[in-house]
Amino acid sequence: MKKFKQSGLLELFIAFFKVGLFTIGGGYAMLPMLRKEVVDKHGWATDEEMMDYFAVGQSTPGIIAINTSTFIGYKYKGLVGALFSTLGMVTPSWIIIISIAAFYQEFSDNHLVEAAFSGVRIVVVVLILNAVIKMGKKSLKDTISVLIFLITFFLVALLQVQAIYIIITAAILGIVINSVRNGGAK
Repeated sequence: MKKFKQSGLLELFIAFFKVGLFTIGGGYAMLPMLRKEVVDKHGWATDEEMMDYFAVGQSTPGIIAINTSTFIGYKYKGLVGALFSTLGMVTPSWIIIISIAAFYQEFSDNHLVEAAFSGVRIVVVVLILNAVIKMGKKSLKDTISVLIFLITFFLVALLQVQAIYIIITAAILGIVINSVRNGGAK
């Protein structure tokens, strides 16, 4: 297990600013870079903790990347750390959105811009798939977890069951399965 590096507020802001600036496509597309910055570069969390942050971030209202950055900032620097991490994550989006809005009418019908966005969408899918594979390697440890994954994928992708029901059910299953494996509640 890695030791986390003691970080200042500016380091939290800059780390999450970079994630917000250099990832395109929303929360899930940010996961690979967020993991690299938080786990690999700064050691603020382990892979297992990141999966927990992602799970809680997905389960709570709001954007997963912003929720995750808030949790990490709070863990290491309290309320002020949460504020700096969150501001670091959202500031690039504000800048980009304001810039695009200022020039939108001028390039909205440009075929080159449409083609560029089409290419970016493909890259976003690959980034998300990469994050899923890395997280899957850490999460799918036994037959039961693979079975839960396959059932969940089927329910969400094919039957379009709302994610909140799946998350609640999986949490309850996790508690029950771990209780049975550990010989009952402690």
